Amino acid sequence: MSELLKDTTAAGINKALIAARRAGGSQATGQVLTLVVVTEDDEHAEAVEAAVITAAEHPSRILVARCRSTADTARLDSEIFGSGERGPGELVILDLCGELAAHADSVVLPLLVPDAPVVTYWPGQAPADPSADPIGALSQRRITDLATAADPVAGLTHRAASYAEGDTDLSWTRVTPWRSQLAAALDQPHDPIVRGSVAGEADSPSTELLARWLQLRLGIEVERGTSGGPGLTEVRLVTEGGEIALVRTDGRLATLSAPGWPERPIALPRRPLSELIAEELRRLDPDEIYADCLAACATPDPGGTSL
Repeated sequence: MSELLKDTTAAGINKALIAARRAGGSQATGQVLTLVVVTEDDEHAEAVEAAVITAAEHPSRILVARCRSTADTARLDSEIFGSGERGPGELVILDLCGELAAHADSVVLPLLVPDAPVVTYWPGQAPADPSADPIGALSQRRITDLATAADPVAGLTHRAASYAEGDTDLSWTRVTPWRSQLAAALDQPHDPIVRGSVAGEADSPSTELLARWLQLRLGIEVERGTSGGPGLTEVRLVTEGGEIALVRTDGRLATLSAPGWPERPIALPRRPLSELIAEELRRLDPDEIYADCLAACATPDPGGTSL
C-alpha cells in the first residue's frame, strides 16, 4: 500500500522510503538511476505510468515533481509507493505547493539515489534551457517532448540554441525505427542517390529531424512535404536507377520498395511512450547525431528546400 505524507519534508520522505524498504525485506535499493518527472498538474498521468513501466528494464527511483505554484501556502505533500507496489522501483509523488514550487530542486536533491545517474523528463512544457533549469542541472540526461509544444517545429530552433550535452527529445527518439529501416535498405547495392523527400504532418518535428539526418548523412537535398499523418508518413530517395521508398500511411504498417526489389511490408508501428522513454534510458552519453541534426534545423537551408 502507498503511504501518504501531508505537509512533510524531504527528510521525512527519505525516512519513509527506508522504512518501506525494510518492511519489504530489502536493505539495498537495487536501483540504477533516478528518473525525475516534472509536471505542473495531473494531466500527465500517462507519462507517469510510462515511466513506471520502464522500471522493468531500468529499476529506478521515480520522483514525480508536481509543481502547484497557484496554491496559497508553501507546503510539501507526498505519496510513496515502495518497490514492488507499482513496479520494481520506488515511486514518490511530490506535490510542491505555493512558493515551494519555485524551489523544486531543493526537495529533489536529497531524494536522489546516491552515486547513480539522474535523468529528468518534462512530458509537457519544458524550460527554455533544460540544462540551466535547477533540476536539469542535476541531471546527466534531460528528456523533452516537442510534440506537446504549441509550435513543435519552431521549437527545434529554440532547442538548438540552448542545446547542451545530455539533452534529447522524444521527437528524435520516434525516428529510430525509420533510421534503422533506411540504413538497412541503403546497405544493399543501389545506384547513386541524387535527391530525396520526407513527408509528415505539418507540425511534426520528427519529420524535420529525419529530413536533416538524411541530408547530413547522404549529402543530398531533401525536400520537406506535408501529409495527413499520422506523424511521419514517407521517405523517398531518388536514385539514378529509380526510387527507394519507405511509406507508412496508417501508423502501423509500412511498405518498402526499391528498383529491382519486390515491394515488402514492414511492421513500423508508432511506439508507446514507455518504449520511447526506455530507449532514452539505455544511453546516458551525449547523442552527437541528434545534436548535429538539431543544429541543422536551425541553419537556413542553402539548397532552398522546404524544411
